[in-house]
Amino acid sequence: MTVQIAESSRIRTELTHVCISHKASALQETESLEESTDESEEEESEEEPKLKYERLSNGVTEILQKDAASCMTVHDKFLALGTHYGKVYLLDVQGNITQKFDVSPVKINQISLDESGEHMGMCSEDGKVQVFGLYSGEEFHETFDCPIKIIAVHPHFVRSSCKQFVTGGKKLLLFERSWMSRWKSSVLHEGEGNIRSVKWRGHLIAWANNMGVKIFDITSKQRITNVPRDDISLRPDMYPCSLCWKDSVTLIIGWGTSVKICSVKERHASEMRDLPSRYVEIVSQFETEFYISGLAPLCDQLVVLSYVKEVSEKTEREYCARPRLDIIQPLSETCEEISSDALTVRGFQENECRDYHLEYSEGESLFYIVSPRDVVVAKERDQDDHIDWLLEKKKYEEALMAAEISQKNIKRHKILDIGLAYINHLVEKGEYDIAARKCQKILGKNAALWEYEVYKFKEIGQLKAISPYLPRGDPVLKPLIYEMILHEFLESDYEGFATLIREWPGDLYNNSVIVQAVRDHLKKDSQNRTLLKTLAELYTYDKNYGNALEIYLTLRHKDVFQLIHKHNLFSSIKDKIVLLMDFDSEKAVDMLLDNEDKISIKKVVEELEDRPELQHVYLHKLFKRDHHKGQRYHEKQISLYAEYDRPNLLPFLRDSTHCPLEKALEICQQRNFVEETVYLLSRMGNSRSALKMIMEELHDVDKAIEFAKEQDDGELWEDLILYSIDKPPFITGLLNNIGTHVDPILLIHRIKEGMEIPNLRDSLVKILQDYNLQILLREGCKKILVADSLSLLKKMHRTQMKGVLVDEENICESCLSPILPSDAAKPFSVLVFHCRHMFHKECLPGPSTNSPAQFCGICSAKHRGPGSAILEMKK
Repeated sequence: MTVQIAESSRIRTELTHVCISHKASALQETESLEESTDESEEEESEEEPKLKYERLSNGVTEILQKDAASCMTVHDKFLALGTHYGKVYLLDVQGNITQKFDVSPVKINQISLDESGEHMGMCSEDGKVQVFGLYSGEEFHETFDCPIKIIAVHPHFVRSSCKQFVTGGKKLLLFERSWMSRWKSSVLHEGEGNIRSVKWRGHLIAWANNMGVKIFDITSKQRITNVPRDDISLRPDMYPCSLCWKDSVTLIIGWGTSVKICSVKERHASEMRDLPSRYVEIVSQFETEFYISGLAPLCDQLVVLSYVKEVSEKTEREYCARPRLDIIQPLSETCEEISSDALTVRGFQENECRDYHLEYSEGESLFYIVSPRDVVVAKERDQDDHIDWLLEKKKYEEALMAAEISQKNIKRHKILDIGLAYINHLVEKGEYDIAARKCQKILGKNAALWEYEVYKFKEIGQLKAISPYLPRGDPVLKPLIYEMILHEFLESDYEGFATLIREWPGDLYNNSVIVQAVRDHLKKDSQNRTLLKTLAELYTYDKNYGNALEIYLTLRHKDVFQLIHKHNLFSSIKDKIVLLMDFDSEKAVDMLLDNEDKISIKKVVEELEDRPELQHVYLHKLFKRDHHKGQRYHEKQISLYAEYDRPNLLPFLRDSTHCPLEKALEICQQRNFVEETVYLLSRMGNSRSALKMIMEELHDVDKAIEFAKEQDDGELWEDLILYSIDKPPFITGLLNNIGTHVDPILLIHRIKEGMEIPNLRDSLVKILQDYNLQILLREGCKKILVADSLSLLKKMHRTQMKGVLVDEENICESCLSPILPSDAAKPFSVLVFHCRHMFHKECLPGPSTNSPAQFCGICSAKHRGPGSAILEMKK
């Protein structure tokens, strides 16, 4: 890519004779094309030029080696060049000669083409005028007795009604072809010196003489304005007027250093009187720094060709400098410079202002700078030119962005080539990380380019810089590339090596090669945790889970449990249970209990036989999950709880139904665990011994009372009273707590006279209060019971007083036939109980039909009580 750019730059230097900015420098022309006497070094411009320049070569070069250009006119299809030796050449846009006309032995002053490009007019210094069709036989010849300076054919000369042209010398003549195909002439203007410039647009003809600029309306045959020139000190033959039409009503005038923009407007009918129907208004007027040699429109801007004179610092003499081509933005009374380029044209040292001409092609925005010995073409820069300039200024990122935005429009550049040049530039500047990061975007999925760039980074010792950005999926590079980078990190950065191993998929490289390399380094530093951990990860990628697990356990790494679960390594940890428990007993126990089907409880208990503290942790959590799964180990657990976890011993004894009580009692008595012994004694039915132990060992009357309450045994209360009778504090506790369980009189009668009992008065008051409270509670309950009974009685009475619906759907509970007869006219008798059971009177059992049953037989049989009163229906 670098070579391509250099070659492109060389070609542009030799063939595209570029401009020199007034703010910066000109590109020197090659010796074969330029004869410049200026040897000064000029600085490069930091501002991008608006135009690009090419010297018109091929046939033009041949012509100007022997002759000199005097005038030129431009059409979209071809060019017409007139010379000082009286010849006119038709050229294509590359400058190749397509046709030649020998018109006169002297200078060609002007060439004019109509808009179609089919008719051409020319005039020369010896007074000859020719107008002819390039593709037809029609022709006009005339020779005047004075030099003819200008000629302009009608823009629509191809039409039969527009066969007109004007010539200018001392007078402005209009030639028109009459009905007999004869040409007649008429004077449009004379008497103000030679006419040196004329431009015809539509129905308007603008020309300049020594006094100013006039505009003539060909339709009304009236002159509509006169714009006098500003600086009359300048010789009009040395500093001629430059005219151009921006559109059909806007004329731009450049003369000396002054520019005027005139607009042709229609006059209102009420203002006409004897005045022309149109008038001209100057909409903008400003001064320039240099003398104007040519004008051309560019959208709403102007292109100005300027003749420059400067004063030498050494000799203090005035000399001709390079002409300038400026793009300016006209304002009402001033202008804004957009760009300014100094042009290196052949022989500019000898040229005068009148020797330069600016012609333009409206369709393509091409501007031709014509001088006697050179023709330079200026054109608007396209996106390729913009990218060229950015690359030349080493603004690669902007060039890459511009190429991406305009990738459909660029022709000479490729995004990839620009990107590669950008990467090379960043590497040369030492910005390796940025260069590596840009590789992701620029190289994309091109594996070959990726590998090429990796080797380039290897050559400069910067493999680490590109490692984070290497592709890992699409595309995948050769394994050697990844291995090369891993080896680079392994030699100098263990942490970076470990990071890559974690981030890169294991299938990117040859795992066995990297494993061997890590082993070699571990021989020098066998305890390096980073290398050991990385080796475990490599073993995992290689499915060598046993070795990986061993390293993880040695390192006590948090990922060991994840590794076991992920790869189902339970068969590999059967002999490593102690290591797992030492590392993290909580996680280890949870994992073992969650996978009992893979590692049995028996196996775990056996492995932990030499580590009873770990065995206890496992069995305790097992018991919490299920009280029955480890029942065979409950006897063992008594000792384990007693040794390592006494706070959970009593809850275990309470919850376990498989614990041998005698063994537990023996252990608790040996260790003098009073609370546990009390519980075991009570559970084994020896409540009196348990109570005695509470009183004698714990001396806790409240606990003794609580125990007696739980057992709810009168003999225990008797023993408690007997034991407490000679202990005043115990008596106080009993008096405060037994009032609701035992008659306090039993205790009070046994208190010896004269014994001092702390807070006796308060205790007696509390007994009385408790008694009163019991009485109140009983009375309250009785009132509630009576009120509820009365309420329910009333409800029953209201219910029984309600009527009962009897219809055809009801049946006799005895005979199961409809309770109402099918013939309603016949007499019938029905008994209906309040329980809603119905019987035919004759179907009821009883000793006699005259004394019907008082109770529903169905409800009485179900012990629901009496059916209350009987509703009897007769008809």
